[in-house]
Amino acid sequence: MSRHTVVRIVLLALLVLAALPSFAEIVRIKVDDTIQPISEEYITRGLEDAARTRADAVIIELRTPGGLGDSMRTIIEKMLASPVPVIVYVTPSGGRAASAGFFILEAADVAAMAPGTNTGAAHPVVMGVKIDEVMSKKLENDAAAFMRSFVGKRGRNVEVAESAVRESKSWTDQEALTQKLIDVVAGSMDDLIKQLDGKEITRFNGEKAVLHLGGKTIRDYEMTTKQRVLGFLMDPNIAFILFSIGMLALYAEFNHPGAIVPGVVGGIAILLSVFAMNLLPIRYAALVMILGAFVMFILEAKFQSHGVLGIGGVVLMVIGAVLLIDAPIPEMRIKWLTALAVTIPFGIITVFLMTLALRARRLKVSTGREGMVGEIGVARTQLAPAGKVFVHGELWDATSHAPVSSGQQVVVRHVDGLRLEVEPVGGVPQESVART
Repeated sequence: MSRHTVVRIVLLALLVLAALPSFAEIVRIKVDDTIQPISEEYITRGLEDAARTRADAVIIELRTPGGLGDSMRTIIEKMLASPVPVIVYVTPSGGRAASAGFFILEAADVAAMAPGTNTGAAHPVVMGVKIDEVMSKKLENDAAAFMRSFVGKRGRNVEVAESAVRESKSWTDQEALTQKLIDVVAGSMDDLIKQLDGKEITRFNGEKAVLHLGGKTIRDYEMTTKQRVLGFLMDPNIAFILFSIGMLALYAEFNHPGAIVPGVVGGIAILLSVFAMNLLPIRYAALVMILGAFVMFILEAKFQSHGVLGIGGVVLMVIGAVLLIDAPIPEMRIKWLTALAVTIPFGIITVFLMTLALRARRLKVSTGREGMVGEIGVARTQLAPAGKVFVHGELWDATSHAPVSSGQQVVVRHVDGLRLEVEPVGGVPQESVART
């Protein structure tokens, strides 16, 4: 058999293998976080990966207090369009799928919960803006309509599901099962797969499908390193700490030009925090308050207001930090403890550094020629107007506009090259002064 024939056979085999469906598997996506742009990207790419590998099903293990409405809607849009059946499983026991998590649970082809979990409380919340009754009703009706748009097609109780939006109701796993909000209560992943194997479901487009899950390999779809880092930075408390460290480091660099390290550290910290805040719903007025607090710390050191400006800066920075993230749930806002723990030391350190810098600038130069100005010396010869003076352990040529007798004390007023300009300060001759 010729070499060309072998190559053709190998290429043909590869083409046939590529055309064949890949080995069936279950893709598992683990979400233990708030619903925000990073979790949205993670779930979306996991669904795309399952479709590309022709998986039998996607299981989303979900534990979340809720999150951002825009990210939730994008996730649900991808779930409804997924060619692979999506199972949302609220786990472990003690976990919850609240607010945005309830919407995601109800949008799944199969909704499941572990014993001891709860779900619901999906009323829309708008932070930082005072809305009237009409606008509040609009938001509520919009969220309720969104819920109805997919719950009915999943064969679940539309009226009960809608009450989570309108009345903020919540349910335990058994209550949700009894009221037809979920399909299965399973104590473990093995139990879930056992109960769902062979189950017929109705997809969102109305097509019937049978789940074949028994004996299938479960493949965990992991977050990328980028997603893990960004997920860590998306914690508002981390973003605020990075921003504060960056501001302090840049301030140190400005006061000590050429130090380089504070500038590099500060620049990186500021850029990371700004990137995270760009993905979070921030209030720019609160950001201005934080910058205003920084100005107050500097003014405290400069004008010595006996703590008034410093305390004002601490109060302003704490309030700005707490109001910085305009999130619908407490888990996505900066905690009071974080705001206080960062702000108070930040204020003290800033005032301390600024005080040192101002004191250094006010101090008289004590080295070099400028350090000679103001020094007291003794005339060794008569100055009329030129002569010799003994200053700072050295004998200098000096001139004086006023007559100075030998042994009289003089004060240095100016240094002109190697010649001093002095004035008499009075006193008795200092004959006892050691001569060089």
